This record gives sequence, structure tokens and C-alpha cells, in this order.
Amino acid sequence: MKYAIETFNLTKKYGDFTAVNNLNMKIKNKTIFGFLGPNGAGKTTTIKMLTCLIPPTSGTAKVAGYDIIKEPDNVRQKIGMVPQLVSLYKDLTVRENVELCADFYGMPPELKEERINELMEMVDIKYAENKLVRHLSGGQQQKVSLVASLIHQPEILFLDEPTIGLDPTTKRVLWDLINELNDEGHTIILCSHDMYEVELLCDQVGIINQGVLAAFDTPQALKDAVIKEKESKIAKILKKIKEEGGETGIVEREGKEISVFIVNLTDKIINEIRKLPMTMEVKKHHSNRITIKINESSNNGVNAVIKTILDNNGIIKSISTKDPSLEDVFIKVTSKKVE
Repeated sequence: MKYAIETFNLTKKYGDFTAVNNLNMKIKNKTIFGFLGPNGAGKTTTIKMLTCLIPPTSGTAKVAGYDIIKEPDNVRQKIGMVPQLVSLYKDLTVRENVELCADFYGMPPELKEERINELMEMVDIKYAENKLVRHLSGGQQQKVSLVASLIHQPEILFLDEPTIGLDPTTKRVLWDLINELNDEGHTIILCSHDMYEVELLCDQVGIINQGVLAAFDTPQALKDAVIKEKESKIAKILKKIKEEGGETGIVEREGKEISVFIVNLTDKIINEIRKLPMTMEVKKHHSNRITIKINESSNNGVNAVIKTILDNNGIIKSISTKDPSLEDVFIKVTSKKVE
């Protein structure tokens, strides 16, 4: 199976309001897919259709090879869901909650015990198996939710804001678990507003806006597209200004920022960088770090800065450029109005 999920003009309407409009996307099998969108964009509605909680108004989708309209029971057997709000029985123990899920899926007793123990060990929650859920921390409850959602060995796992409200250490533990599950062959559908999390974990990203799929690609390709679009726009403006005989300085003030840590930073190095034709601004910070703003229209600006530092016997410890983030992509895509 090449694709874990395929949608075909998937649409959901509520009266005159279209929540999801002719959605077409293909999510590769055994990948981690980030599904993003602002509040009210149609993200939750899409997930509800894919997990057979609500029917589409028109169109359809295949999940794990099964049609969500014609074969919903088969779809449910192939998916697991970890909701944003932990849906566990607070007055039952960890083990009792998981056993309840196993019984719901009709697992044989011998397989049930083996699977529960295996999963609890994997997510490191077995030490708390006899504790009431209401006595667990948020991170521990999310681990129990993971065990419950994986008990029937689903091929596809939907995670809705799995790390919201968790401390950084617990977040990293869950990120490791998500990668481990993916390595074991699970397809992961991650819904999150944490752009760093999505960029770190996901192979592909889809951004839905006003019910329409507004962007779909790898995180890096989406960021590169923003850079190319910005460069193209600046080049067109500069060309037009030059053709009209005007000054380009105003446009060129919007530059690319480079941050460099130079072990043996000297005033001579700073002055030489300032002399470069593409240099717009140089700022010196503490600990021998400088930030340099160079002209966006310069293709070899970064190379020229590095060469200047090295030619003046500078020792570069670290260097980074401030490129668009996935958050920049998200804001750009979701700020556009859908016609």
C-alpha cells in the first residue's frame, strides 16, 4: 500500500457553510504527516471524517485502503486516536483503562495481556499500571492514551495536540515515542499548533485554510518556496525601479540576516565586512558574536562575508542565517483569502 490516506474531493457542509471543500491529498504510508490549520479552518472536521466519526457531504476517502463511506468498520480497526483532551476513565487504574479498550476491540485474553505489558514497557508507564488515572500527571496520562490507542495494533495513529501543556522534558519523551512508533511501521497523523514540533517530526505537511488545502509539501520545501517567492518579488520590484530610473535603496533595506560567532573578533574584521558592497548593517554583540544584514538581491553575500572573515585571520566558531520558519509559512499561507 503506497498511501495510508487518500482523499477524493472530500467535502463537508453544514447548511450553507462549507467546512471542508473538495479536499484532495495523498499521505504516504509509514510516514509522519503534519496536518495544520488555524482555528475554524476545517482541520478537525477533516479528521472526524477520516476517523468515521461524521460522514462527508460529498466525495470520499480511503484510509488504510478502506473507503470511509462503504467500509467504516474496517477503517476503525486500522486506526488509533489520541485526542487533545485525554479521554480516560479517571476513577479506573491505568491497566483497567487499557483492558477496557482491548475488550472493546475483542482481543483474546492471552494476546491482550501480552500486548498491554509490551506497550506499557515501550512508553515507560508500567510502573504506574495500578494507579488511578486521576492521580497521574498530564504527561503520564498522555502515555496511557497512547497505550490505549495502540492496543489493537492500528496501522495509522491520529495524534491531536499530543504535547500541549506538557513541560519540555516530557515533550521530548513523547517526540521520541512518536519517532519510535513510526520506525515500527505506523503512519502518524500529527495535528499541532507547535511549529517546532511539526518541523522536527514530520516528513510532509499539509496546511488547510478556510476548508481548502492551501499548501502540501515537505517542511523544507515549503520554507524554500517562501524564500524563492520573496526573492522573485524583490527582483521584479528592483527591475521596475531601475527601468524607471529610480533609487533601489529603499527596497534593498530589507535584507538577509547572518549571525556569526568569531573567536578572535577584531575591529578590523568588522570594518572589512562593512566595506562589502552587499553589507547593509553590522551589529556587535557580547561574546564575540556579530549579526550582519546583507542585501537580499546578493546571491554570494554569505560567501563574501565568510571569505572576508577568513582573509583577516578570523576563526569562525558558528554561523547561521535567519531563514523563514514553518511558522512564517503557516502565517503566509493562512493569511491569504480563499476565492
